[in-house]
Amino acid sequence: MARKVSKRESKENRRKRAQKILRRLRRHFPEAATALDHHDPWQLLVATILSAQCTDERVNQVTPALFRHYPRIQDFAESPNGELEQLIRSTGFFNNKAKNIRGAARRVLEVHQGQVPDEMEALLALPGVARKTANCVLGTAFGKNVGVVVDTHVGRLARRFGFTAEKNPVKVERDLMELFPQKSWTYLSHALILHGRATCKARKADCESCKFADLCPQIEV
Repeated sequence: MARKVSKRESKENRRKRAQKILRRLRRHFPEAATALDHHDPWQLLVATILSAQCTDERVNQVTPALFRHYPRIQDFAESPNGELEQLIRSTGFFNNKAKNIRGAARRVLEVHQGQVPDEMEALLALPGVARKTANCVLGTAFGKNVGVVVDTHVGRLARRFGFTAEKNPVKVERDLMELFPQKSWTYLSHALILHGRATCKARKADCESCKFADLCPQIEV
């Protein structure tokens, strides 16, 4: 059975509990990494844009043919209307995603000499890029722990673990950054996603077999 943790738990106690959870995550998910297949920062950027409201599995089914068809950033920038859309159609919201990918490709070429920028401000200026995508690219492609990627899994687990009461991803990220050491931020997202997919699922958490039950508060989310 999971122990009860007071909703009035002090920040210091939350921080201590967070460190215990982090150590256990490292033990159970030592190789946690992004599930999005990629070979360079640009491919990761494209895959992350495609992953919005789409599963990583579906994105990984689409990107091999996509990157064969468009091997260079310039190919994306110059892609004819309708062609890119068709190639990414199965990821959903394909018209908007295609528009953003083309726009991002053109800005990378025109402003950054064909290199995906490795700074938060520059990434956020690319079409289709918000903090979640920027954090993913910075942490995974460049090894920069600037923030925490907060997707639906990370947000859900952050609330269930009692680390935040927020639902806005930016506010969830802020609360997690206050509790976990900066060097762990990229790893933390990947590990929480793995735990969320395997055990702490959205519809029904498998608390009986959860490896973190003794550290998790009984808070309904």
